[in-house]
Amino acid sequence: MLQNQWISTIASTLRAFDPISDTLDILIISFAFYQLIQFARKSRAGQLVKGILLIVIFYGLAYMLNLRTVTWVLNNVLTIGFTAAVVIFQPELRRTLERMGQTTVWAGRLFGNRRADPSLRGVWQSAVVAICDAAEQLSDTRTGALMVLERNNNLEEIIRTGTPMHADVIPEMLGTIFYEGTPLHDGAVVVRDGVIVAAGCVLPLSNNLEMGKDMGTRHRAGLGMSENSDAIVVIVSEETGIISMAKNGVLIRRLDRQNLFNLLQEEVVPPEETAEARVPTLKNLLRKGGAKSHAKAD
Repeated sequence: MLQNQWISTIASTLRAFDPISDTLDILIISFAFYQLIQFARKSRAGQLVKGILLIVIFYGLAYMLNLRTVTWVLNNVLTIGFTAAVVIFQPELRRTLERMGQTTVWAGRLFGNRRADPSLRGVWQSAVVAICDAAEQLSDTRTGALMVLERNNNLEEIIRTGTPMHADVIPEMLGTIFYEGTPLHDGAVVVRDGVIVAAGCVLPLSNNLEMGKDMGTRHRAGLGMSENSDAIVVIVSEETGIISMAKNGVLIRRLDRQNLFNLLQEEVVPPEETAEARVPTLKNLLRKGGAKSHAKAD
């Protein structure tokens, strides 16, 4: 009898299954859970998330076994626990929402991507060469440096912490900024669209406990910047002269000039695009829609 009920329930569910909307529903929920798991793994409160999941499992078992007192206690614990989790995860949630709000990826794809500008590609190519030359020179003299290359996430808040500038990216300019005798040498330089827009900027520090003891505040700041945005950060160690690059919370160390050039060329220089690809997505759709209308009229 119970088996027949299960079969009929499964059959009715399959009959009501919509291939398009239900599949999309499943994909969205799966993606949300995947992001939640990734968030828990990267978060400082990852152990707390595991504890909450364990309580949820116990709650499910108590509910199935009809343990009413245990269920009531766990229900109240979960109610308070989820509220407390929002408070505990507040910094991480804030950074996630900030990244979602600051990103210009979707607006660029719909209305035109500024990084696809052919003139901007040339400016970035020149800037990458200058950054690599400067990094090599600063490494030879063991002069500390921190260079942030803005990509899709807007770094206006970081720029406001430093001194505004509008200067071409050339090795001499970077060497002057990071020279130990200048007031701006301790902060970071921010490069936007291949131009230096600020110097002496303050970056958020990473809380990564796996960083080596030979890496100081400069590396922690570069890694923290890459954790809080999609920016690329070039770091030159003052103690060892080692050149590093931070990207998406990962630190790539012991780079020479050629390796750094290859990485920056791939990450920040806009790719060459065809004439069709340069048309913004929204304009492209409108143009195709107009072409279809003309075709029907004919």
